[in-house]
Amino acid sequence: MSSFEVIGGQALKGNITPQGAKNEALQILSAVVLTAEPITIANIPDIVDVNLLIELLEAMGVSVEKLAVGEYRFRANAIDPTYLASDDFKTKSGRLRGSVMLAGPILARFKKAYLPKPGGDKIGRRRLDTHIIGFEKLGAKYAYDEKLACFTLTADKLLGTYMLLEEPSVTGTANIVMAAVLAEGVTSIYNAACEPYVQQLCLLLNNMGAKITGIGSNLLCIEGVTKLGGATHRILPDMIEIGSFIGLAAMTKSEITIKNAGIEHLGIIPDKFRLLGIDFTIKGDDIYIPAQDIYEIQTFMDGGILTIYDNPWPGFTPDLLSIVLVTAIQARGSVLIHQKMFESRLFFTDKLIDMGAQIILCDPHRATVIGLARKYPLRGITMSSPDIRAGQALLIAALSAEGKSTIQNIEQIDRGYQNIDTRLQALGAHIKRIN
Repeated sequence: MSSFEVIGGQALKGNITPQGAKNEALQILSAVVLTAEPITIANIPDIVDVNLLIELLEAMGVSVEKLAVGEYRFRANAIDPTYLASDDFKTKSGRLRGSVMLAGPILARFKKAYLPKPGGDKIGRRRLDTHIIGFEKLGAKYAYDEKLACFTLTADKLLGTYMLLEEPSVTGTANIVMAAVLAEGVTSIYNAACEPYVQQLCLLLNNMGAKITGIGSNLLCIEGVTKLGGATHRILPDMIEIGSFIGLAAMTKSEITIKNAGIEHLGIIPDKFRLLGIDFTIKGDDIYIPAQDIYEIQTFMDGGILTIYDNPWPGFTPDLLSIVLVTAIQARGSVLIHQKMFESRLFFTDKLIDMGAQIILCDPHRATVIGLARKYPLRGITMSSPDIRAGQALLIAALSAEGKSTIQNIEQIDRGYQNIDTRLQALGAHIKRIN
């Protein structure tokens, strides 16, 4: 198990370029099994979760050719769909929730798929109901195989239909869309997730020959086709990492420019950080954050305490609530963080309290942060990263704290952030990886 040793209290300075979007990459990589033709994907982040999915694709029989840094060509012309029922797949997929998105494209192409219990972050209950119900509405039969110890999905053929999703699940929408593109007839998905990740997946599928309309809305219409072809695709900058860098600059009083940030795809993310009082300017496709001693949390127009909560896109992404929470620690003012979707994602606040933060954990979903306004610095401690986003939040706290902090279980951070230690070192951070 590795750890980060961080000496905090240093102002950082320089340019940093965000990696490719992790959540988009997991969907795009899953889509390569829909065709026997080559798919070329650029800006793939070099992170644990994505590399594990590429490893799963190779084990399934997909040929993988690295063309350049972050650019690969995939060809699924000789794959074994039964690999999803193997012990090897079950072991590896137990570390990666994104592996569930292989079920939809495999079912569409081979009319049979296997669905082991997924892994990933331990941030609360994460149901697969949306995926399964969607497959069933397309005509698939769903059962548990005692011998294989996994769920099976079978269909003589998939037929387009209308469906209203119970929840706008991002992975659920992606999985159902990938199954529907090869179904007979027209599929309409209402209450579909419309995050940039799903939009990018739909654009790739259309470039492969699919017929999807309504992209960017919560009503997707998919006219099934008999076959998909090859295509090329470039993954967007990771909006979660961009938000992390904005929070890092504010907490450490740093002057940072985020290069090639994909501004048009960030939605309301910049607005939420401005509500915390963070000053930054957008120059073309870059975000410039000046060194700022004090940033003041705004209140509602009636004077009420600011509340920041997660919502399906175009609402605020839940993946950035941990970053907003930690950034508020040294702001002037108070904010209520309401994490609606996952009941275990705020439990890392006990470590921030140990560092000196003033946080009231109201219940599993809500925490009130009373900003210190730089009157009291955080103090370095030894802590463990419970999940990807909390791990990055703890790293931001450590970089702003006085003294030495040790962050254990950084494999969680590595799952979502590419070479984060060396990239922050280039800005002047005192961070060392201990193996």
